[in-house]
Amino acid sequence: MYYAYANEEMERADAAAISDGTPVSELMERAGSALAQKASAAMRALGVGDVLFVCGGGNNGGDGFVAARILADAGEEVAVLCMAGRFSKACAAARDRYKGELLGRPPRRRYAVVVDCLFGTGLARPVGGEEAALVQWINACGAHVIACDLPSGLSDGGIALPVCVHADETLTMGAVKQALILSDGADAAGSIEVADIGIRPSCGGAEIWEDADVAAYFTGRRSNTHKGTYGAACILAGGALSGAAFLAAGACLRSGAGYTKLCVSDEMYPYAAGKLPAAVLKRYQAIDGDILAADCIALGMGSGVSERLYVHIAELLTTYTGTLLLDADALNTVSTYGTEVLKDKSCKLIVTPHPKEFARLTGCSVGEIMRDPIGAAGRFAADYGAVVVLKNNRSVISDGARVAINPTGSPALAKGGSGDALSGFLAGTCARGVPPFEAACVASYLLGRAGELAAEQIGEYAADATDIIALFAQAIRSLKQETEK
Repeated sequence: MYYAYANEEMERADAAAISDGTPVSELMERAGSALAQKASAAMRALGVGDVLFVCGGGNNGGDGFVAARILADAGEEVAVLCMAGRFSKACAAARDRYKGELLGRPPRRRYAVVVDCLFGTGLARPVGGEEAALVQWINACGAHVIACDLPSGLSDGGIALPVCVHADETLTMGAVKQALILSDGADAAGSIEVADIGIRPSCGGAEIWEDADVAAYFTGRRSNTHKGTYGAACILAGGALSGAAFLAAGACLRSGAGYTKLCVSDEMYPYAAGKLPAAVLKRYQAIDGDILAADCIALGMGSGVSERLYVHIAELLTTYTGTLLLDADALNTVSTYGTEVLKDKSCKLIVTPHPKEFARLTGCSVGEIMRDPIGAAGRFAADYGAVVVLKNNRSVISDGARVAINPTGSPALAKGGSGDALSGFLAGTCARGVPPFEAACVASYLLGRAGELAAEQIGEYAADATDIIALFAQAIRSLKQETEK
């Protein structure tokens, strides 16, 4: 496990290092040296030897000037493009020490490697004017693009501003920034490498789980066990979109839970009979003792929005003592009839909204949520005593105190049914005794890994939710293979 930090957290770490006696110039030298090594490695890999640093007037530009000076002193073919009118003190000093070629406008010649050093973590506005033209030139230049710290134009929440650099690689300073992982950051950053320049926040950050962290929840089972050892998960199905419930139950069967119970309405029962023979099929009209005996109950997948469902949710919240997972139309029902019902409960609660569902739950716009997904998820989790899984290409998981960003995934998951698969697998993971926050991290990670496998084996376009569910087994096996390397 490692941690990804908000820009503000990294700026505080910078300030703390300076306050403790490390000059800005020394931090810039360290960052520039690491950047020079990265650019040199890229040139060697490409088999060509020229590099252009595109520098702004702030400290990010200073890192570029330092790197350019180091490479020029080593005899490399280097130039710097800088159109800034104002400079920070440290950047001006770094510029003055650089004695190589300095360009005042984009060159006509093509460089093999272009390094984006326009902006660092402090950018909080759209890029405009000459700066926007430089970003557009970087994206169109045809070179191998390396971003220094963050691609210029990428905001703190990982949202690409209207003009944003799309890099092949990003060398980020001190620690991974959350913006590099969230939302558009996953596409803008390319491959990510961290340069150790002697700064790291002492607290905070979002957990980024790795194979070994997830594999810890799939250790070998004792021989002397039975299905009762591994818990029971219950999928409560409505009658609106029956396929969603079958997908959830199918994924639950792959989770390792001892029992997967699929409870359906009378009208669904004839269609459901024999559909999933490994699941326990039950008619469901009211909440009964058999349902309440499950270790985890999941509902909302394909159920439709109704007052009747709201009554059932309210009943479960106050009478059930296991883990209750609300997804899809359960969340839409709560949004319609009142979120207050979520506060008074006897059970552990997990909610799994996508951004539009979360916007309905919170009263915020999708844009507001995506600009600060970690803050939005954390506030809701704290207010309602829930674990929130805010689903996106990089899902955010929060219980109000801890937060994680799931690092796995693929566009193959951008299909109807992927969320149902997540809910079913998460329900089964909770049922076998994994605490809600950890279970959410495990299930999100393995859904993402299954999506990656589907993209490799089937293709991003053709894979569907049934393929994802079938690949859960391979996703789990891949954890052991990776940790044994």
